[in-house]
Amino acid sequence: MKTDTIFYTLLQNLPSVLFELLEQPSTLALRYDFSSVEIKELARRIDGVFLPKSDFLEEPIYFVEVQFQPDEDLYWRLITEAAVYLNQYKPNRTCQVVVLWAKRSFDPGVPLVYQPLFPAGYIRIIYLDELAEVSGSSIGLGIIKLVVAPENEAVQQARSLIEEVKQVDAGNRRNLLELVERMLVYKFSSYSRQELEAMFGLSEWKQTRFYQEVREETRQELKEEVKEETQMENIPRLLKIGLTIEQIAQALELDIEVVQEVVNKQNK
Repeated sequence: MKTDTIFYTLLQNLPSVLFELLEQPSTLALRYDFSSVEIKELARRIDGVFLPKSDFLEEPIYFVEVQFQPDEDLYWRLITEAAVYLNQYKPNRTCQVVVLWAKRSFDPGVPLVYQPLFPAGYIRIIYLDELAEVSGSSIGLGIIKLVVAPENEAVQQARSLIEEVKQVDAGNRRNLLELVERMLVYKFSSYSRQELEAMFGLSEWKQTRFYQEVREETRQELKEEVKEETQMENIPRLLKIGLTIEQIAQALELDIEVVQEVVNKQNK
């Protein structure tokens, strides 16, 4: 599960988090639509763009990038993409590039040519591992802090966060619970769903779309595993009736190398 995808899902469902990170009123999120946009000249998409609604012409566009690993070219790529977007759509408003690094140590530093953009307010950098210094204790910030927390602290943070979610009105509870689930599955990837349910008392999460998606994915994976095991078991039988390795591979829709490996093991 890609961490940046999780964060873009969080921003889509809780856009107020961006403005909390920027230390601005969370109510500004009501003035924006969060989306990804296509850059035709580069044949790419920018995954995180906050576009002001038509009634708020004075608000800037925010280009948001989430990065959970070192990337020497990030600033070159992101600023180029933003510039091409501005040339393509020609919006009549200001903009800001916001980079959310998981750790300060991942940041290679803004290239010298772009450093004058800092005083002008065109670039804003936030290190998620230093969020303890950011004021505020919303559920959205709590979810972000959970991802970057050391595992020995994350369990208690997750339990506290789940208790907060349980106090939310029923209309929003399921979406928030789903966001917490996604973070838990990422954070505690070595644990099974059953273990996570026992650790955090998540009796409600079986009702969420994410849980159903995960269950369906698991079911499909099991079906594929059973299918593959059955195919492997059929190889010796097909050899006995005189089929060649190539014919077996074609019949079972397997690579020839896989069939050959099974045959070699059998001969040994």
